[in-house]
Amino acid sequence: MPVIRDIPLSLKTGEVLRREGFRGQAKVRPEIKSLILELLTSVKEAHLLETAVAYEIYSIIGMSHGQLSLKGNVVLTGSLLPSLLPEAKELAVVVCTIGPKLEKQVTEYTDRGEPLRGLLLDGIGSAAVDSLTREVCKFMMGEASSRGYEASSPISPGMPGLPITEQWQLLKMVPAREIGVGLTSSGIMVPRKSASMVMGIGPQMKRWTRAEVCAQCNLRKACPYRIVA
Repeated sequence: MPVIRDIPLSLKTGEVLRREGFRGQAKVRPEIKSLILELLTSVKEAHLLETAVAYEIYSIIGMSHGQLSLKGNVVLTGSLLPSLLPEAKELAVVVCTIGPKLEKQVTEYTDRGEPLRGLLLDGIGSAAVDSLTREVCKFMMGEASSRGYEASSPISPGMPGLPITEQWQLLKMVPAREIGVGLTSSGIMVPRKSASMVMGIGPQMKRWTRAEVCAQCNLRKACPYRIVA
């Protein structure tokens, strides 16, 4: 089961601002922008991002309306995967993280009475996870191409039709512990700045934009981080 570490990330200010809940850069006070740039520099200098990815590619042996059967007697439940990936031959299962260091720094800022720094750094961490997810997708597209196939867009537990409880199964399917990722008893990922996903591999895989994903989310009208077309 492969593990990849130290994936370089490019954090763009616009993406960070979106993750901070700002809709337009023009509405952001100059001192906030300045603090974000300062924190971005500190993230790099203090090596707060320890990116790591654990993944495995499983052969698909069967589908029904409510489940996907994989080689090794593994079953994923939910209607989303069979409906979106009817032509898939394989399924890539991925867990990725930026590690615990940034999260610890957020806690330190909060504990010493600097909640704004903590809040902004937390948003930078979320933007870093978004960037890491994009890099993972590029990598999986290359893996699919080497097999003569295409890769779908990522699908994550919690999306309509793929219960959040399937996250327990996904973490069992890759060496998540090897990259330091686990789940609390309530199903929250630890470190929090982590993500799990699956991608279909096969001929003519469907792809969709992030705005299309946001449009299907139950929180689409209230989420401050949503992307609109």
